Amino acid sequence: QVQLEESGGGLVQPGGSLRLSCAASGRVFSINAMGWYRQAPGKQRESVAAITSGGNTNYADSVKGRFTISRDNTKNTVYLQMNSLKPEDTAVYYCHANTPVVGVDYWGQGTQVTVST
Repeated sequence: QVQLEESGGGLVQPGGSLRLSCAASGRVFSINAMGWYRQAPGKQRESVAAITSGGNTNYADSVKGRFTISRDNTKNTVYLQMNSLKPEDTAVYYCHANTPVVGVDYWGQGTQVTVST
């Protein structure tokens, strides 16, 4: 089993920044890629950004140029630096980790990000 613990959410004004962290514990050696998803009220959960163990990244078009995902393998932690935040970025953000085994993946409990005046 892998446990994922997120932190760093909160309330920020439009144009502001936040950094989310996700610390993995347990069978961390089984983790392949890690990433962030988000779910806004009334909408489906969507992928925001992902990073492989080798450092390859990909981003949703809506966050490219504003968000940066990074990973510290020595700390088993993945980060999401969010800049130039917009009200439409408001959502619950979930950390995700997958493994090479089909159907075996893990989710954090979620952290609320609210962008509002």
